[in-house]
Amino acid sequence: MELKSLSAIQNYTSAKPATTPVEGEEGAGAALRNIAGDFAATLARSEQVAQSTMMGDADPHALVQALAQTELAVETAVSVRNKVVEAYQEILRMPV
Repeated sequence: MELKSLSAIQNYTSAKPATTPVEGEEGAGAALRNIAGDFAATLARSEQVAQSTMMGDADPHALVQALAQTELAVETAVSVRNKVVEAYQEILRMPV
């Protein structure tokens, strides 16, 4: 056995596994939590503005703007959901 191949084996065995998360990095789960939190905050903000407008405390233009932001957020969420479903269906069609 060559010395080169022995050192390669030692390097391979001492390397960290690919599934171990690196400290300081956010994973996909954290990113999805942030996105879901932003989505929920947008909906809550829109609901607050709508309630304020009904009570006569907020500007109707603020209501229109909040509703437009909510509409955009919902359309984006639906688009992402559709892409995920399409990808899942494509995976199911793959031969095993």
